Amino acid sequence: MKTAVFLYPWDVVGDPEAADRVAGLGVQQVTLAAAYHSTRALTPRHPRHRVVTAEHAAVLYPPDEQRWRGRELRPYPAGHWAATRDDHGAAADALRAAGLDVHTWVVLAHNSRLGTENPRTSVVNAYGDRYPWAPCVAQPEVRRYLIDLAAEAAVRPGAAGTELESLGWYGLAHLHAHDKIAGVPLGDAAQYLMSLCFCPHCRDGYARSGADPDELAAAVREALVPVWRGADPGEHSGERPGRNGGGQAGAGVPGIVRLLGEEFTARSLDWRLRTARSLQEEAVAAVRAAAPAGFQVLMHADPAPYRCGANAGVEPAHILRHTDGLVLPCAGGPAVREAMLGPTAPHRRPGSVLAANFTVVAGMGGSPATLAADAAHAAALGATELRLYHAGLASDADLAAVREGLAAVRAATG
Repeated sequence: MKTAVFLYPWDVVGDPEAADRVAGLGVQQVTLAAAYHSTRALTPRHPRHRVVTAEHAAVLYPPDEQRWRGRELRPYPAGHWAATRDDHGAAADALRAAGLDVHTWVVLAHNSRLGTENPRTSVVNAYGDRYPWAPCVAQPEVRRYLIDLAAEAAVRPGAAGTELESLGWYGLAHLHAHDKIAGVPLGDAAQYLMSLCFCPHCRDGYARSGADPDELAAAVREALVPVWRGADPGEHSGERPGRNGGGQAGAGVPGIVRLLGEEFTARSLDWRLRTARSLQEEAVAAVRAAAPAGFQVLMHADPAPYRCGANAGVEPAHILRHTDGLVLPCAGGPAVREAMLGPTAPHRRPGSVLAANFTVVAGMGGSPATLAADAAHAAALGATELRLYHAGLASDADLAAVREGLAAVRAATG
């Protein structure tokens, strides 16, 4: 199985051993961040630093001034954490010199600085709270920004493909600094309700889908009353707590219906899904128009289309007609892999990639020691490739386990 690891440019730039170290893992590809959100990242082997703090979402290459001139929404350049004017380009050159394919890693609808400086662009929940990390993908200026960013950040010089993350709705869930929202557990359905946007564009959208936006917002608030009182989210939505604090994938839309009712669920989903589908189509088309022949376009996705976040909810049958494949979050055990690959694999087209994404950083809940077994299970469910998160963050022991696991995968597959 073709295998790629994720890296940040700062994992490579300034470390002359990094590219060969990654190639020595037995992988064929690096998915290298070109546009990324704010983060604090460990660099356990870098000769010059141990922690990189990227204080805001940024592009890690020089943006095209002609493309962005005169536009209020535009990508932010990297700050003090950048070592060169084009860290992505420098890292990509080193990785290719080590014999690795390089694909871009592009984070789109996840940008706290954008929402802080342009509050009108953010998702607004049913209570009127803004989510500055979550640009509303229904707004025309946001969509134009995201589509142009996708085309520019994806097609960097020498890149053989791209992986588009957060290409859809972002909602309540967010790895926020000093986060304090876990006191009341929210299942899948409650997460959906807290992620519905009520900005002016979305209110108009709900109305066009047949739902009065004021009545819908009131219904959301009413449905969440027992949740705020501390009721078990599974008791009210038919869910079992699962990955990322949400319900298991099997609860799905029926759990939302139990909270919100059939009509409001159908009307809100109609608007949300149409909006996400059209954005995904337009962004992929823009990347293809800017890319050379043979350029691969993958999307980080969740096959439950109502879900929000880095792995944007998709309808597999639809999105696999537009992309070259999907990267699916498969960490967390057999049930998660079945929830990700089970609904997706039947819609795979000839040549489509279904990449199972595993966390291999033990300190972040990953299991590098079980990589070979996990990969075999994913392959049996229809996965065609592997993605490993994250070679720059992993310890030496984690990387040793990855090398051993990938050797076992190669031995098992011939």
